[in-house]
Amino acid sequence: MSDEVTGWLARTALPLSGLTAGGPTSDLQPLKDVLDGVRIVGLGEATHGTREFFQLKHRLLEYLVTELGFSVLAMEASASAGPAVDAYVRQGVGDAASVLAGLGFWTWRTHEVLEMIEWMRDYNRGRTEGQKVRFVGIDPQKCGSSLAVIDSFLHNFPLNEAPDRVAGLLSTLRVLDKANPGSHPDPQRRLVHDAEELLELLRERAPEAADVLRHARILAQAADLVTRTRQHTDPEQTVFAARDLYMAEAVGELLDDPSAKVALWAHNGHITKSRYGGGVPALGQHLHTRHGDAYYALGLLFGSGSFRARRMWPGPWPGGRRSCPRAGAVVTNRIGRGARPDAVEVRLATANPGNHLVDLRSAADAPTAVREWLNGCHVMRSFGAVVPRWTYRLNLSPVSLADEYDGLAYVAASTASEPLRR
Repeated sequence: MSDEVTGWLARTALPLSGLTAGGPTSDLQPLKDVLDGVRIVGLGEATHGTREFFQLKHRLLEYLVTELGFSVLAMEASASAGPAVDAYVRQGVGDAASVLAGLGFWTWRTHEVLEMIEWMRDYNRGRTEGQKVRFVGIDPQKCGSSLAVIDSFLHNFPLNEAPDRVAGLLSTLRVLDKANPGSHPDPQRRLVHDAEELLELLRERAPEAADVLRHARILAQAADLVTRTRQHTDPEQTVFAARDLYMAEAVGELLDDPSAKVALWAHNGHITKSRYGGGVPALGQHLHTRHGDAYYALGLLFGSGSFRARRMWPGPWPGGRRSCPRAGAVVTNRIGRGARPDAVEVRLATANPGNHLVDLRSAADAPTAVREWLNGCHVMRSFGAVVPRWTYRLNLSPVSLADEYDGLAYVAASTASEPLRR
């Protein structure tokens, strides 16, 4: 069985001639057939701090836009601050590094992501609005920009009715600017009620203010994330489940435009077509359920090397699960090749040690041994923005490839992403 699987992976691999954008794309041409009929490509990542993942995503985005007609980059980043990035890439408004920092995630504040944002701006120059590629943040957290938009609107166009009530609601909701998901668990959901009341007041008294209403909806979603718990007997009631559902809904809204095709940037755990973290329905599961084979989940894996992430400080932590576990500075973490023999990365490296892609949908006609392997339970590496201080090298997640991914990209060596210093 091992030889059959390895042989199939070796035969079907699409070797990558490079990871960086701007070069020839002859090695990517088979993707035209692979992605025929696909409207959403989930571009995953096993870490949030690998330079080569970001570079490959940039390269794939360039190919999807220039040769397959994709029109939107949807990113696991602030929905509230996303319009500032979109204004930069479409109209050149502002400064690339500043709007990128405004997204609020240290993970994306890197030279690699900045280069991608600047490429989007260069691509859009001279094109009509209908031909330009858009940027959209899909994560309700980090909603300071939404508070500012609503505040400015009310200052310039005060409501004739209930102005004191609206001002009071907005004042209460300012806590959302700095609050993290799950940081204010509240069975009474008072922040949610306040955010929904504000949204309803704006709907009644300013129905024409579409942008303001969009930002008010983001506040309602952010309030929901802040007041939910991180742990629950029903995984679908956790903050993690709500976050993935909201991100899926944001992508779904983009597809209301029948001409839209979306490149989706998120962690492997989010783009999977199954569940993660003990039963949380993933963003990708929602998209697969709604859009079927029009959604393609591409997981990105690596062999060995380094990546950036915060390391947890040793516990116990005061306050228990009410707040995020304390973490130290963002540091470089190193991983050797000593993964378990049944790890997916090991099997991919054995079949083809170089950088390559594998289309798992093509396994429909593969030998029985290959299909059994794809449906079996294995492990693969997975790291978030925060990793355990002492045991992160052992961090492996269970995976059934046939259920969770449509394709895999293997990067042999990972190096740490390069942070912007300003």
